[in-house]
Amino acid sequence: MSVDREALSAVFDALDADLDTLLGFDCAALTTPELLAWLARVERVRRRLPALEHAVINTVARQASPEELGGTLSHAVAEATLISRAQANRRIGAAADLGPRHGLTGQTLPPLLAGTAERQRQGSLGPEHVTVIRHFSHRLPEWVDQPTRDRAEADLARWGTQIRPEELSGLADQLANAINPDGTYSDADRARRRGLTLGKQGPDMMSALRGWITPELRATLEALWAKLAAPGM
Repeated sequence: MSVDREALSAVFDALDADLDTLLGFDCAALTTPELLAWLARVERVRRRLPALEHAVINTVARQASPEELGGTLSHAVAEATLISRAQANRRIGAAADLGPRHGLTGQTLPPLLAGTAERQRQGSLGPEHVTVIRHFSHRLPEWVDQPTRDRAEADLARWGTQIRPEELSGLADQLANAINPDGTYSDADRARRRGLTLGKQGPDMMSALRGWITPELRATLEALWAKLAAPGM
């Protein structure tokens, strides 16, 4: 498919010009309801922007060689946009879930989280809503069939357009419990999540440690802590 590069550049130029015009407005004369409406419009624009980069990131991931990128995909994204490697990895993960995909024969496939992706493109879901839905989808056990996953994701995407992220998180927890009321997870499910991240040392030589551990490791640690907390220790 051919791309009119001049037209594409002109769209970005027009967008920059429109933003400059908006930034030049003095909002002091607006009423409180008008100011709040302004904030809502700004938020809708902000929510739509990530959808622009999903297809770009996925295309780069699919067609660019390590030599072209000068390293890994996260390195290239971070260098191109001057963001952290951690943020680059988050955007790559979001693109994998919310951007268009391609099959083995090159055919275009819908996003993994199609309902969420569509509402993000509309500006109806913010980044916190998206994080809630992605977290919900990733923590479902592998035995849950695809139609159930798709219906649950579509429901959360629809609900998220009407409520705040913290409210959506509560609904996601209820939905996860309804799908998996017995809390049935396999070793493979746990293996997908387990891992520890050791942060940098601070000026006081202290380091942050965060992550997910298996039930077996938790039982071992609890037994060790109980022993260390015993009288005389």
